[in-house]
Amino acid sequence: MFKALRARLFQKYRTNKFPDAAPKLPEHFRGRPEFDKSAVDAEAWKSAAEVCPTEAINAQTPAIDLGKCIFCGKCAKANPAIRFSSEYRMGCMKRENLICNGSLPYTPDEQFDAGIKALFGKSLHIRQVSAGGCAACELDFNVLNTLAWDMGRFGLKVVASPRHADAVLVTGPVTNNMRLALKKTYDAIGEPKLVIACGACAISGGIYQTSEKASCGVEDIMKVDLYVPGCPPHPATLLEALVRFMGRKQLDNRA
Repeated sequence: MFKALRARLFQKYRTNKFPDAAPKLPEHFRGRPEFDKSAVDAEAWKSAAEVCPTEAINAQTPAIDLGKCIFCGKCAKANPAIRFSSEYRMGCMKRENLICNGSLPYTPDEQFDAGIKALFGKSLHIRQVSAGGCAACELDFNVLNTLAWDMGRFGLKVVASPRHADAVLVTGPVTNNMRLALKKTYDAIGEPKLVIACGACAISGGIYQTSEKASCGVEDIMKVDLYVPGCPPHPATLLEALVRFMGRKQLDNRA
């Protein structure tokens, strides 16, 4: 015990300053894409759509579906008009809001359901289910439990049993082998209950959307209340989305 206390005193305060300060993102971070719709090069957009591994690009509109995008950056190489910004706030409560038209500055949608804010505004207990994921989304979600992020200070907690949960957070494309397990987990959660789709696979199937061994995301099975895009979503993207989903003030102090 004394060793643990001594180590804690030596390490001091290690939780980052987010959300009181913007998160420190790596130089290679790819956030919400931006592009100029008024200067459309049809051929360049066609090339970008052809190289996209998840068919996330609509070259006609043009638009990028963040629910399918894995942020690989291939489209930006094929079409110089596309640039990935440092905007990490990408979580949405409506599927249609994941269709990116390239405009910045971007204002995330606020919690529109007063019931969710009233019931879960102070605490949200989450049961996480890996429905065939590669472990990337799972690992970045687990990071939020560390001292660096400490999501517990916002009332967010991971629980071992779905009977103690308010929401199920799904990662992975929901493989056929995990479909029943996910359904049983969801059924075990008491009403009212929420569903969070974390990552491109959970939202749309990601790179597995054409596989006969997996679903096209969790939406094929149950209604989703929060979508967090990414492959995987950055911890800042996920934490900001969860806190905003609870109905709290948007976490943005960069101005």
